[in-house]
Amino acid sequence: MKKRSPRIWAHLIAMASSFSIVSAEPPATVRKAVIDEYHGTKVIDDYRWLEEGNDPAVKSWSVAENTHTRAYLDALPDRAAIEARLTELFAKDSPSYGMLAARPGRIFALKFQPPKQQRILVSLASADDRGSEKPVVDPNEIEPKGQVAIDWYVPSADGKLVAVCLSKHGSEEGTLYFYNTETGQALADSIARVQYPTGGGSAAWSPDSQSIYYTRYPRAGEKPEADLNFYQQIYLHKLGTPESADTYAAGKDFPRIAEIELAASLDGRWILASVANGDGGQFSHHLLDLKATDRGAWRQLTRFEDAVKEAAFGRDGTALYLRSVKDAPRGKVLRMPLDGGLKEAEVIVPESGVVIEALAPGASFLFVADLVGGPSQVRRFDLNGKNGKEVPIPANSAVTQLVTLNDTPGDERLLFRETSFTEPDAWYLYKADKNAVKKTALAKSSPVDFSDIEVTREFAVSKDGTKVPISILYRRGTKLDGNNPLLLYAYGGYGISMRPGFNFTRRLLFDRGMVYAVANIRGGGEYGEQWHLSGNLTKKQNVFDDFASCARHLIERGYTRSEKLAVEGGSNGGLLMGAFLTQNPALARAVVSHVGIYDMLRVELDPNGAFNVTEFGSVKDPVQFKALYSYSPYQQVVDKTKYPAVFFLAGENDGRVNPSNSRKMTARLQAATGSTYPILLRLSSGSGHGMGTALTEKIKQDADVFAFLFDQLQVRPAAAQ
Repeated sequence: MKKRSPRIWAHLIAMASSFSIVSAEPPATVRKAVIDEYHGTKVIDDYRWLEEGNDPAVKSWSVAENTHTRAYLDALPDRAAIEARLTELFAKDSPSYGMLAARPGRIFALKFQPPKQQRILVSLASADDRGSEKPVVDPNEIEPKGQVAIDWYVPSADGKLVAVCLSKHGSEEGTLYFYNTETGQALADSIARVQYPTGGGSAAWSPDSQSIYYTRYPRAGEKPEADLNFYQQIYLHKLGTPESADTYAAGKDFPRIAEIELAASLDGRWILASVANGDGGQFSHHLLDLKATDRGAWRQLTRFEDAVKEAAFGRDGTALYLRSVKDAPRGKVLRMPLDGGLKEAEVIVPESGVVIEALAPGASFLFVADLVGGPSQVRRFDLNGKNGKEVPIPANSAVTQLVTLNDTPGDERLLFRETSFTEPDAWYLYKADKNAVKKTALAKSSPVDFSDIEVTREFAVSKDGTKVPISILYRRGTKLDGNNPLLLYAYGGYGISMRPGFNFTRRLLFDRGMVYAVANIRGGGEYGEQWHLSGNLTKKQNVFDDFASCARHLIERGYTRSEKLAVEGGSNGGLLMGAFLTQNPALARAVVSHVGIYDMLRVELDPNGAFNVTEFGSVKDPVQFKALYSYSPYQQVVDKTKYPAVFFLAGENDGRVNPSNSRKMTARLQAATGSTYPILLRLSSGSGHGMGTALTEKIKQDADVFAFLFDQLQVRPAAAQ
């Protein structure tokens, strides 16, 4: 970053009433050096002591950092106005519906309607009959401050009962409860430890709705304490019986880092267990026939090396539809008889130029959701993969869920959720007989207008010549003169794709003349499994090179310049932020990093970090250690480097990424930076990784981020433009 001249500093001081300058030093942090040795390489860790979150000294340090951050943010002249504006917009926001599940004659959904703090489970007669909506489970009545959230739910086959996983304080550590869907009355049954951030949780009902298969983590005494958030297994519970009477069903031979997803066939005869080998994208599949003589015998259908990513029951109860990337990195669809094995499976939808992302078998048709480098398309085939036809969905949009309806045996209707950068989420109904779609009543409206926003798609060229897509949003008429403040976002991991998505809070950016960009870097799934694999394990540096190349592209094209550029990411995207700022300290003016991973040499020692080994690698492997050490942000901080302004946000109840990552990275950067730009840390005691965060806390977090960005990029309020 260029050194500021005395004239520039004088100008900034004169602007002190509009933009803040750091006026206080952050709290001093004691160094207590610990030396580790990995394959002959000695690594010094000065802030290991900050890993002990329950230590009184760490708690005091955290309070001091939060106090320092609040003093900085609360002194910004429009911080309060930003929060007030966000609160106003959320109050005007229309309801949104997600995680739909269809049962004969009814639809279930998680409904979010501000100013309520948390999502509510509701049921409806149809997607076009909002008048039929009634609440089933409302966490806001269980705990009015928003500290109880629904992790997931599963209705019984007849829709009369529902199993709901609830957790507290954003922890994602869930207990399973049961409710009557007509009355909302809770049953006496409850099951603890069905859900944890490491492997998630799941359940599937028996056909008579009197018992349920569920995932469970070990109880105290069943495993050593270090293993209590591993070794997820499957158990069977009969309603009306004590939890202590539940019986083991499967899982003792699953990996330590298994993540189990359960599903039942429409007729209830079959239970499918999809078992992930941690977070790296490998799956095995296991099937239980409830009508078999040996009812407890599970049959393994696929192994990790078979590269089957998804399995879905056919409607007629005779076949499974498999999404495979074996010798087909963009995906293909197989049809396998339920009484057979993978050898009997046949390819019915071969690999093509698009990426197959999801399957939804219906009574007579198979629906396939595809990704085309970012935007989506949906195709319809017959059940043998023939007579393909594209479903007419809105252009340049993203489809995030497919739900086939089954009100009648021959029901051919499909619900799908669609969104774009400029239009809010909407559920559409597709009728196969007319090959037509219609927006349903479960469609959001926006409290703000985006009709003045243009979206363009360009390609940056990465270090190795790979072309990387960028979606760029800006107000119509924006000049490409290098003077626009710009926020660049990306993720880059786990095969997760950055699709078009609507967020009305971006209106605050656009109203101040900012540009917003999303990069589809490697590590994601935008171009299939190869795009993912070229950005994981020892190839992770490609992810960071892609992102830096996107930043340079935006500068070279005149959208912005380094002094006006900010970058943002979260979780794995937080790792991206850490690598970006340590490898390219002068390329951006400000960095916002949410719940990030920064010490890659220690992350696998945390419970969820062990699940990440299949994505990142392990320090136990000398080749993988070399790659991890080369980019690990915490170890790559260099003293006296002029780092950009950085804002770290983390939740104290985060079970996915240990908040000690943010504590240690903050301390290291505060001690090392040679610039006068702030290094701030915001630790929230009422949230975790982001899931289940109360609305008021989310608004406060957003307000802090916007205030930080506007201050650092010297962006005036809209009226002062």
